[in-house]
Order: sequence, then structure tokens, then C-alpha cells
Amino acid sequence: MDDCFYCRNVLLMLKEEIESAASSLKGQLSGQPRIGIVLGSGLGGLTEILENPQAIPTSTLPHYPPSTVEGHEGTFLLGQIAGVEVLLLKGRIHAYEGYDLSQVVLPIRLMALCGIETLILTNAAGGLNSAWSPGEIMLIEDHLNLHHASPLYGPNVEAWGPRFPDMTGVYDQDLRSAAEAVAKETNYVLRRGVYASCPGPQYETPAEIKMLRVLGADAVGMSTVPEAIVARHMGVRVLGFSLISNLAAGISPTPLNHEEVVQAGLDAGPRLISYLLDLLPKI
Repeated sequence: MDDCFYCRNVLLMLKEEIESAASSLKGQLSGQPRIGIVLGSGLGGLTEILENPQAIPTSTLPHYPPSTVEGHEGTFLLGQIAGVEVLLLKGRIHAYEGYDLSQVVLPIRLMALCGIETLILTNAAGGLNSAWSPGEIMLIEDHLNLHHASPLYGPNVEAWGPRFPDMTGVYDQDLRSAAEAVAKETNYVLRRGVYASCPGPQYETPAEIKMLRVLGADAVGMSTVPEAIVARHMGVRVLGFSLISNLAAGISPTPLNHEEVVQAGLDAGPRLISYLLDLLPKI
């Protein structure tokens, strides 16, 4: 079979499946969200302050892969927070579940096709700075993609974005400035740094953490970066926050486990929610 013919067919299948899922989601939304928010591990408490919530299980959308991780049940929620119409994703998809990165970023493409202009990405991450403490929040200034792959591999849909998107400013400078200004106004301690995304699902070894520190990372996790890349590809502004749920291997005096990560999110959630309530009207 001709390679170009094969690529065209892959492109058409991908485009049709994503547009079908987006059409289904958009058809169920009762409003027009301007901001999308992806909730990281343990940060689902934000859904509790959502006004006039409308829940859309991802299982109702065609071609949508199910999440298999505890604490990541798949649901889109539309509503208002601090008077701002938002679309929340509770339950992201991870590559370590066995999915291709093009599937991992499907929720972001759906949000973009539903009209969001700004995407706020949150995650729980291991801290690489020994001066930081679990429960603190890091504003993501840049990232390291260590998945050894890109969510943009394969045929490009020109209507969604360019073949070679610029990643100079993945995390929008104006949004970061607004985030820092709100933190200063509210006396909220906001760390700043580089987030490294690794495939997982195993946590990193002490030697790998040493390597990441040499590379310039301040926090490490297993998500967010593919989502940020695709959001920028589709022209959506990105703002990112990492909840430092634990200190990374070789820095932490105790072994790491997923339950700790989720519990740290639950413990720090109210502070982050309070901060977002002040921030959302400013962006």
C-alpha cells in the first residue's frame, strides 16, 4: 500500500474520531466554557465548589478510552467558579495505562474543539528541591518531555495547528504573571520551577532523580507535558501548577506510594482551591 495513502487514511480516521467525540461533548454542554481545568491526583475537591454543575461521564463519549487509575474516574464537569464558566476534567488518561500519547491528549483536543481559550493543568509531583516541603505549590515555568515520544507524532491536521509548533513559551507568560500577582496579593507561597514528565508507572530511582536535577528539573511526575504540547498546538494558552505531594527518591527519607500522593493532594487541596478562587477572575 502506498505510504501517502496510508497516512491520509490514518489522518481521516483520527480526525473523524476526535471530531465525533468533540461533537458529542459539545452537544451535551449547557454552556460555553472559556477555561478548562485538568484536575491532578487528589485535587478533585475543586468539583465541590462548582456552581450549577453538569456532569458528563467520559464513558458517554465515542472513542474515549477509559481511565484505569484509582482517583482518576473520567468525568467532564461544566459549571461556574468565582463567576467564571469552566470545564473541569476529573480523571486524566496516562501513557502508562497502555495508551498511545494521541489517546492521552484526547481530552485536551476535545476541550479545545469545544471552545476553551485557556487551559489550567494541575498535577501531583515529586519535589526535587530539598528546601521545599510536601503540600507546597509550584508554578510551572517550563517542562522536560522525557516520554521519548510526542503527542504530535503522525499526520498533522492543519485545521488544528501547525506541523511544527513553537514551544518557546508553552506556559503563557501573561498567565504566569497574573498567577504570581495573585499569590503576592493573598500572601500565598508559590514556588516556581521546571516540571519533568516521565513515562512511569514506577517512581524514579535516586540515580534518575540526580539526573533530573542536573537537567534542571524542580518537580517530576507522569503527566501534563503531552497535554501542554497539544494545547499549544491548538492555540490554547496554558497555565500549570504542580502540587509537591512528596520529596522524590533519594531526597525523601521514606519509600514512595500512590496513597501518599493522593492524600497529599487532599490535604493541600483547600489551599489550592482558595488560591484558584482568587485567580480565576483575573484570567
